Amino acid sequence: MTTAVTVAKFGGSALGADGVLIPKIMDRLKQIMSESKVVAVFSAPMIEYDGKVSSMTDVAIKVGRNYASSNPVEIEVLREVYERIATRYLDEERKKAFLDQLDKFYRQVIISLKVAAENRRFVDVIRSRTLAYSGEVTMSYLMGYVMQAHGIKAAHVPIEHWPIITDDNFEAANFMASESRQNAGHLIELVESNDVVSMGGFIGKTADGLETTYERGGSDRTAADIAIILSGDKYETKISFEKDSAVLSADPKIVKDGLDFVPYLSYNEARIAGMFGMKILDPIAIKEIDDNGLDIPLVVTNMTRPDSVTVIKRTPPSDDQSNPIKIVTGKKNCAIVRMETIAASHLIASLESDRQYHEFVKLSPYVKDDVEMTRLLFLDADYVRRHERHFRAYYQKAEIVYGRAVVTLIGDEMWRVPKIASTASSNVSEHDINILNLDAQEETSRILIVVEDKANSVADAVKAIHHTRVKMHGRRGGGGSSGA
Repeated sequence: MTTAVTVAKFGGSALGADGVLIPKIMDRLKQIMSESKVVAVFSAPMIEYDGKVSSMTDVAIKVGRNYASSNPVEIEVLREVYERIATRYLDEERKKAFLDQLDKFYRQVIISLKVAAENRRFVDVIRSRTLAYSGEVTMSYLMGYVMQAHGIKAAHVPIEHWPIITDDNFEAANFMASESRQNAGHLIELVESNDVVSMGGFIGKTADGLETTYERGGSDRTAADIAIILSGDKYETKISFEKDSAVLSADPKIVKDGLDFVPYLSYNEARIAGMFGMKILDPIAIKEIDDNGLDIPLVVTNMTRPDSVTVIKRTPPSDDQSNPIKIVTGKKNCAIVRMETIAASHLIASLESDRQYHEFVKLSPYVKDDVEMTRLLFLDADYVRRHERHFRAYYQKAEIVYGRAVVTLIGDEMWRVPKIASTASSNVSEHDINILNLDAQEETSRILIVVEDKANSVADAVKAIHHTRVKMHGRRGGGGSSGA
């Protein structure tokens, strides 16, 4: 008989500035506990810094970079938020226990910042250690005590028994599934003996115990990795990403009217949406589940209305009657790299295998002077700028074009909508937006429209396509073409 375990991920916005939303998290945890055991994964808290609300991770990075630049700044901010939250939510006994632990973590932060100042570099394990002990690890300890104060049988995962094992790529670590499963004994003991286990997101450890971090958005990956570790004969796992809304058909900051709630997404649809600008969850989290051959249900939950959920599975229900154009989204700050196809194949292998970098797509090839050329659309132009020399090492005459953006239609069943690509491109053109490239591939469940990244081009294109989405759904029928 298997035990149900829900891995519930709470991001910084779910916690609120200075943890103001923690009571809502306690209510939500008690709801989940009625159905299963819980591993609660927490991001770093939000705080007010330099006149705006920021993630503690961003604040710690700024502090670390200042130290590396011989410009030491006030660092009490890296502990004060935890003292305020502890004072607000903990009784004296638990507060004292937590503050003793906070002192130990804060000393680690001070030591790391001193090393950054001496070496004039805020990188690798020094950066990871600073972020861990000023952010997610500390927050997970604190939330363990807060849950106990709210009458929940809970415990935190101690950093000495951290179950997430990664390689030693300290700032963009890669999850090692088999090693993590072998290291999961203490986590399993905690799950067995508690109703809720508190775990920090974003942070990993190498096999020899050095702290690492995932890339930004890494708490989503932690939730996925914990579910992977626990999946098997003993536990039946699912993941709930606790947010302020379930998934909508476009970004509500861009599209104000006619938004649809999206009840189901496939892994493929959710991964593409995450890559192309929709903040659902980190697409690498889905990739890691997929790579391990698992079909773990992912649920995006509206915390204020827990009955409003988007379910993400490898294959959604066959009776899903929602609009086949699930999502329209846009991504700015892109770049296109053009090079001979043979050289591009070697570059792609290097990026995916050696660097574990996947934030790009291969567009349709073309022929120039009897040579096949490949176009790669990179979704982060800053990454391309930082690595231009690496790209040109594979093809000295590589053409790199910046100032590009992409608008994406997403849906595994879009091929059923007649003339969808031509209709979408026509609507964009009607708004005087110059289409630089259109890439429609049935097998990838996406249509990409590349435009210039200027003014409101992306927002206008998203609104134009989304406006006709209902009309295109009304023309749904079998045998339609996805080509223009």
